[in-house]
Amino acid sequence: MKHKINLVFEQLSLQRFTIRANIRKCVQETLKAEGITAACEINVLVTDDAGIQIINRESRNIDKPTDVLSFPMFQLEAGNPPKDWEEYRDPETGLVPLGDMCISLERAVAQAEEFGHSVRREVGYLTIHSMLHLLGYDHLDEGEQKRQMRAREEAIAAGIPGMTRD
Repeated sequence: MKHKINLVFEQLSLQRFTIRANIRKCVQETLKAEGITAACEINVLVTDDAGIQIINRESRNIDKPTDVLSFPMFQLEAGNPPKDWEEYRDPETGLVPLGDMCISLERAVAQAEEFGHSVRREVGYLTIHSMLHLLGYDHLDEGEQKRQMRAREEAIAAGIPGMTRD
């Protein structure tokens, strides 16, 4: 299945990490693991803490940086993708625009150090997390929703080489 992943690095200095292929792989593997049968389009912005703080403030009225933000195009049901994607498809492109994600590479580097694993793994985990949000998963409660989402994140990451805890 051919998905379109629009990957933008807000600043050229952010490209010094070899994460481009990892982000693409994590997007594709999440779609595959979730049984997505339609060709999708996903927009990914890689920025720093200052950039994500502006987006967080403008979109959520929270004036602080975060690691990842997700902006789903549709309200999908977690773990139950539509069988017929036709109503979601963009007639001009033929793709299903799932939504946008924004990753703070600065925050990912700090979290990788804090958790004792690689930047590649942290960015991959944030990508999987955000993709699940685009596919209807949430963790607003600290109970079942969060457990369900964490279980999917770990299961998907386990199937991607280099994404196990290192």
